[in-house]
Amino acid sequence: MFEYELHRMHHAELIREAGAQRLSRQAAKALRAAKARRRSPGQDSEGRVGAERGRFVRAA
Repeated sequence: MFEYELHRMHHAELIREAGAQRLSRQAAKALRAAKARRRSPGQDSEGRVGAERGRFVRAA
């Protein structure tokens, strides 16, 4: 019974660590997206293709 309890405790610890890592990755991704928006507020996230392409409407 003791081994089973140790296994369950270890499993719960791994679940908590995975959740913390997932949250950390999401926060880093959100931070990168916010920085990208600040760098180019007037442009779409896809960015410009070229100087000559600025006069055409983007396809749907």
